[in-house]
Formats: sequence, structure tokens, C-alpha cells
Amino acid sequence: MRVAMIGTGYVGLVSGACFADFGHTVTCIDKDARKIEQLRSGGIPIYEPGLDLLVASNVKAGRLFFDTDATQAIREADAVFIGVGTPSRRGDGYADLSYVYAAAEEIAGLVDGFTVVVTKSTVPVGTGDEIEAIFKRVRPNAQVAVVSNPEFLREGAAIEDFKRPDRVVVGTDDARAQEVMRELYRPLYLNETPILFTSRRTSELIKYAANAFLALKITYINEMADLCEAVGADVQQVARGIGLDGRIGNKFLNAGPGYGGSCFPKDTIALVRTARDAGAPSELVEATIKVNDERKRAMARKVVKALDGAPKGKTVGILGLTFKPNTDDMRDAPSLSIIPALQDKGARIQAFDPEGTPEARELLRDVDFKEDPYAVAEGSDVLVIITEWDQFRALDLDRIKLLMKKPVLVDLRNIYKPADMQARGFAYTSVGR
Repeated sequence: MRVAMIGTGYVGLVSGACFADFGHTVTCIDKDARKIEQLRSGGIPIYEPGLDLLVASNVKAGRLFFDTDATQAIREADAVFIGVGTPSRRGDGYADLSYVYAAAEEIAGLVDGFTVVVTKSTVPVGTGDEIEAIFKRVRPNAQVAVVSNPEFLREGAAIEDFKRPDRVVVGTDDARAQEVMRELYRPLYLNETPILFTSRRTSELIKYAANAFLALKITYINEMADLCEAVGADVQQVARGIGLDGRIGNKFLNAGPGYGGSCFPKDTIALVRTARDAGAPSELVEATIKVNDERKRAMARKVVKALDGAPKGKTVGILGLTFKPNTDDMRDAPSLSIIPALQDKGARIQAFDPEGTPEARELLRDVDFKEDPYAVAEGSDVLVIITEWDQFRALDLDRIKLLMKKPVLVDLRNIYKPADMQARGFAYTSVGR
């Protein structure tokens, strides 16, 4: 089948490359000429493991193309996907749908024959109705079916998630659109992937409900971590004990500095706004947002405590800046709250991240960015692990100890074992243990 993908951000680029790898002919479209030129030259504007090889192989096979002009790709497409950003709107927290609606207007003027228009972007309930209204206004005679098909991609594991998903959700009551969507995802039938067909509004809500539930789960285990510290229990054992219950499951039960990233923060806020507008407020999700925001500030206080409450003039070494490993995404990363809070207390910051440093330079001020973990450790009064990159799991701790002014480590991801660190002579602080 022929696919046009509007947007070459995280969702659009990964989805487009994976559809091409399924055997479809895909054109990814973006108005950013520099980004398109970069992609045509073999460059990848985001960091996602394996994406560079996937893009290169499908470009070479003649299945994946990049363009700034949407005209031909949309006219020839069986399905046009909208994969543009929906950031939180400044001031009120609602999802900014301006890019989605602009894409819909452009598509409306170009479609030729029956076309399935698929919203891949994360959008509030009712957005598909608005897109449909745009088509009726701009092109009343257009033969289109507007479909919701939310993405469930984890940054750092997006290709695996697309090709081996837990489920594919498709929101449409149109029989022809259902057949097109089945054909697009036909390669997944071999893996017996469930394809759930729902109404469009139900599909839109599934995405928000899923992300809010996972955010709540993270926040819950973080609160349990605080309780563990207060009563002398081990949150990792608590998480394992409850995670073995099939009704709960073990995923998203890792205590840490709070959730961040491109999805959970904006999606929980957008769901709260939608719920309030619908007269069915979600108090659990509202509490989750509040507790998570406080969580990040509490982690800064944990570092201050490790410095005996006197951070002024001290050097804090930070390992990991992105919101999670295997991505360069800095959006709502805990480091963006923790580092300024420490700087406000007079601490000096030196930091390293394997992929996030270029973006971090634009977002953080007065930080001395280093080339590796050992340069961060050198001269530090305390070393803080914020992001659990694999390379931080096997540090030469004896070397780290020699480089630091004092062997003080605050491990916000529970990478190391307290007994081992104490045996090595570190003053060691972790989360919920």
C-alpha cells in the first residue's frame, strides 16, 4: 500500500520507517527543509536505537522517501497519517492541536479518491470529529474516512514496540477503512497481535487512559518508596512482591525521581482538562500530577541532605540528563527540576549524558558539561545518578572514589546495592531502601 506520513518527529519517523519495513511504500513529509535534507542525506534528527539502520535499509530498497511537498504523496496514498506534535498549550495545559488541524486542511485539499486519514498523534477525545468537520468545510465531496490509531511507542524501544506491539487500536466504524488498516498491519498477524477496532472517540481515550494509568503506577511506587524509607523496608522487594500478582504486573514499578518525557506529563494534564470539561473530573490523575511534580523537588532535597545540608560552594556531579536511557529526549526530564534546585542552593554542577548533552545545553544554564562519567566524578563532593544508562551500571567504582573529593553517591535509580557500596567505602543514598 502507499502511505503518506505527515510529520517526521518521533512518532512520524519511527512509524513511517516501520511501515516501509512491512513492505509498504511510504513518503514522510515535513515542512522543515533542513530536516528533510538531513534525512535524505542519511542523517537522523532524533536518537532511537536501530532507527538509522532501519531508515537506511528502506531508503535503499526504494520503499521510504522524504519530501517537503505533500502533493503527490497524498494524492497517491491509500492512507495518510497525521503524526505531528501535540504539545501542551501554554497557560491552560490543553493539547495544542494547531499542527493537527493545519495538516488536516492541507490533506483535504489534496486527497484523490477514497483515502483513509489516520490520526497517529496523541489527541483529546473528539479531535477526529473536528478533523472530519474540516474535511466537510474544505472539501465537502472528498471521499475520506477519519480514523484514530494511537501510538504506544516507548522511547528507546520504539521499533520493537511497533513491530511487536501488545495491541493495535483502531478507531473507526467505516468498513472500508477497517480493511485498509488491516492490510497496513497485516504483517503483525504472524505474531497474532490483537487488533482492537473501536469507535473513534473510544480509541482516542484509550491512549490517554493508558498513559495516565502508567503515570499513576510510577507515582504510586514512588510514594511506597517514601514509606519504605520511613519504616525500614525495601521498595524493590515490595515492588517484586506486588508485581508478581498477575492483576498488577511488574512493569512501571521502579522507584525513582518521577516520570518525565514527551508523553506522560502532557497527556496526564490534557486528560485532566478533558475530564473537567466533560463534568467527570479525574481526581486520581490530578493527584498523580501534583505528587510527581513534588517528587522531583524532593530528589534535590535528598542530594542536599547527602551534603550534610550545606550545598553552597559544593560541586555536584550529575550522571544522566535525559528523562530515560536510550533517548536524547530532555522533555520534562527530572534533571531539569533537580539541577536548578541545587543551583539555587549554591551548588556548582558538572554533568554528563551519553546522548542528551546537545539538548541539555539549550535548557540548562551554568552547567559544566563533561565528556564522560569519570570527568564528572573528578572533584565532585557528591555524585548523583539521575538516568540509568547502561554505562553507569558498570562504573569503575574504585576509580570514581579516588577522583571524588568525598566518596558520596546518591543513586536515584537504585542501580547499585547498598551493602556493596558501603563495603567500598561510599556514603551511599538510594530510593526507598
